[in-house]
Amino acid sequence: MQAKLTINLDAICDNWRALDALSGANCETAAVIKADAYGLGAATVGPALAAAGVKRFFVAQAEEAVALRAALGPTPEIYNFSGLMAGDDEAVTKHGMIPVLNSAAQVTSFSKVHAGHPCGIQLDTGMNRLGMEALEVASVALDIAALKPDLIMSHLACADEPLHPMNAAQLAAFNAMSFALPASRKALSATGGILLGAPYHFNLTRPGIGLYGGMPFKNARPVVQLDLPVIQVRDVLPGEAVGYGAAWVATRPSKIATVSSGYADGVLRAANGISLYAGHTPCPVVGRISMDLITVDVTDLKDVPPSLSLLNATQTVDVLAQKAGTIGYEILTSLGSRYHRVYKGKNE
Repeated sequence: MQAKLTINLDAICDNWRALDALSGANCETAAVIKADAYGLGAATVGPALAAAGVKRFFVAQAEEAVALRAALGPTPEIYNFSGLMAGDDEAVTKHGMIPVLNSAAQVTSFSKVHAGHPCGIQLDTGMNRLGMEALEVASVALDIAALKPDLIMSHLACADEPLHPMNAAQLAAFNAMSFALPASRKALSATGGILLGAPYHFNLTRPGIGLYGGMPFKNARPVVQLDLPVIQVRDVLPGEAVGYGAAWVATRPSKIATVSSGYADGVLRAANGISLYAGHTPCPVVGRISMDLITVDVTDLKDVPPSLSLLNATQTVDVLAQKAGTIGYEILTSLGSRYHRVYKGKNE
């Protein structure tokens, strides 16, 4: 019996609609489905979102753009955050990828080879990751004007902290830097920026994690359910240890279930104090999470079900992430290839 990862496409689309409503009537809402739709399958998630009304998608690599084009067909626009890298020309000419140019060198190269093709321009407003600073923009201002980019964008570093002064500073920098640049669309906000309010929206937003049920979008519908099959149940006496390093020792007569999953499947070894669930009943994980197996205390269950859930409406990706000392993004994108994936909703 294989562990089952259930992905709710209706919940993803509802989350997009909710973020679209928050973005305002005069602002278009795109969708970020990089990293294989945050690990949930871009080939399935992309068409569901397109059917819900998404017209523009963002990915992080040219290879992702090519694969997404095959899933979406010719109509939706696909932007690549990484711009134009060596070997990406075919993705532009054959698959219609729109690079978001990040440097003067990319602008110059694109101007020579792909003049007339749509492009975007990314500005660095203080994150110091991707994008051009003001002097670099000035150095290729004529080329940018000739390209007539259809998107000017930047990215907020601290949008998940609404009171952080970096947000206002980056907004001011974006307004100043983008003022004289020709573009039909401006975009500053992902999920966190949408929640900061109208001044951050411009006329295009591009939510990512909020689509998939993650923070900082507190009102998101949960998207994933992860059910792990029980392989064995054994009786453990007081004083007996369970798992590597004898890290857990029974203090009472116990029933311990061994389930099929582990850190090879994205269940982080550092996750402490987590439970698996039998319906609404939590069953604490005991002993160390190993590569393929997790041991769970099911002593208080009347009957042990065939599977226990790790991710659900109670223990969301963010709850699990907090207990592992990480973020929901890492939990989602770490979900392994050994799960049997079931999509609920649009493709049922």
